[in-house]
Amino acid sequence: MSALSPAVQVAVARVRDEVAALHAELVRYGLVVWTGGNVSGRVPGADLFVIKPSGVGYDDLDAAAMILCTLDGEVVPDTPGSDRSPSSDTAAHAYVYRNMPEVGGVVHTHSPYACAWAARREPIPCVLTAIADEFGGEIPIGPFAIIGDDSIGRGIVETLRGHRSPAVLMANHGPFTIGKDARAAVKAAVMVEDAARSVHLARSLGEPHPIDPAAIDSLYDRYQNVYGQAEPPPR
Repeated sequence: MSALSPAVQVAVARVRDEVAALHAELVRYGLVVWTGGNVSGRVPGADLFVIKPSGVGYDDLDAAAMILCTLDGEVVPDTPGSDRSPSSDTAAHAYVYRNMPEVGGVVHTHSPYACAWAARREPIPCVLTAIADEFGGEIPIGPFAIIGDDSIGRGIVETLRGHRSPAVLMANHGPFTIGKDARAAVKAAVMVEDAARSVHLARSLGEPHPIDPAAIDSLYDRYQNVYGQAEPPPR
């Protein structure tokens, strides 16, 4: 990593720590099984991102195991983890970062309820205030795409560009989520599974009632801009 400036090296180390820790959240919330799923995080100030290695168990993921990649999806040589193969979804993550510069984190899981909706190729309707808050409307379905190249990434970008939802259900596959950073993308992954489960349960009782679009707009605006603690002023 000697070719990187000291400032970028510090940023890479920070993102490695964050991304490694966030993989434990996927396990904690029951979003993954075995070695499936992945989190990546963009390195601020550099055309780089960090992602998990392919086929490595979650108990074995620490900061040093994370793999540093360029935005073309190429592993940066002579860096920690560079002797391993990155996630099979690396090309998809790289495509998102190249084409959505506002995105700082990408997550993929095989969470069961969200995958069930993906198998049906059916968007999750906005029938709960929590869905309006987090997703600003329905959670959309993306196209079917084969793993291995950037086809999945193209589908994510085509579906989510200009859409308020930070989540897409790729047809016959499962959820991919984006966020301003890796933590925000993980939160979206947690919330999309919660929404998928809740609406599934509602449908077992009858047809859920949609929320009025104007109410969705109001709920989304409040949650995104008012809810929570204000950012502290700069010192």
